[in-house]
Amino acid sequence: MNLADYNEVKKILENNGFSFKKSLGQNFITDSSICPMMAESCVDDTVGVIEIGPGAGVLTRELAKRAKKVVSIELDERLKNVLRYTLAEFDNVKVIFDDVMKIDLNRLIKDEFNDCKKVNVCANLPYYITSPIIMGLLEAKLPIDSITVMVQKEAADRLCAKIGSRDAGAVTVAVNYYSTTEKLFDVPRTSFYPSPKVDSSVIRLNITDKPPISVSDERKFFLLVKACFAQRRKTFLNTVSNTLSIDKEHLKKCLSEVGQPETVRGETLDMETLAKLSEIVFK
Repeated sequence: MNLADYNEVKKILENNGFSFKKSLGQNFITDSSICPMMAESCVDDTVGVIEIGPGAGVLTRELAKRAKKVVSIELDERLKNVLRYTLAEFDNVKVIFDDVMKIDLNRLIKDEFNDCKKVNVCANLPYYITSPIIMGLLEAKLPIDSITVMVQKEAADRLCAKIGSRDAGAVTVAVNYYSTTEKLFDVPRTSFYPSPKVDSSVIRLNITDKPPISVSDERKFFLLVKACFAQRRKTFLNTVSNTLSIDKEHLKKCLSEVGQPETVRGETLDMETLAKLSEIVFK
């Protein structure tokens, strides 16, 4: 079975009465080199894998060949017959039809992977829900080692950007709070069916034991981070004051305490400075 072959995938889908839904961001990989590279980068025969959005099962099959166990979470129940057919030869794969944003993943890991040395996440994520899924995984503080995902190239550049650079955003800070990031390789739009309008990239987030900075209140830290990027190209004073309704004179004193000028833009601050500011801004 070659699920990277356009005609074979199309025939399997048609035989099982499947049609694409744009609302679910469904694009199936048809480049035979991509999924093996993704699987090789994150699993071996001691590892358990959570896959999000298996689609027709092309990545799932490559994971199953290498991992100890694969649990795939799929939202679209119309793929039941498709996946039953494409994954029939593997006894180390379990498919759960549910919304990954609603599942208790801590419970799933405890129930499904107790005989695995470690657990990783691997997924070809729909573009429209990339950030919510990644942040949901990170904020849940799951007992996982890494998250390897294929995302829109623009999103990959943002997630892997240096904090304080032009490409960085609030999500860059958040991701780097929980992990270290690296881009593995780019994927052209021609590698999918149907072909999307943009290119993609595969990135890996390596989960760290503890954040690179110390904050007493994570909620307030991320509140300030989001405010800093709410009005890009505006000064820290203006965007934080406007977004969080905080007096500018107080903010001026806070900037002075951390050695920053009143004209500094929030998006240019490094994580350590943002952490210090979050401690004194909300005093």
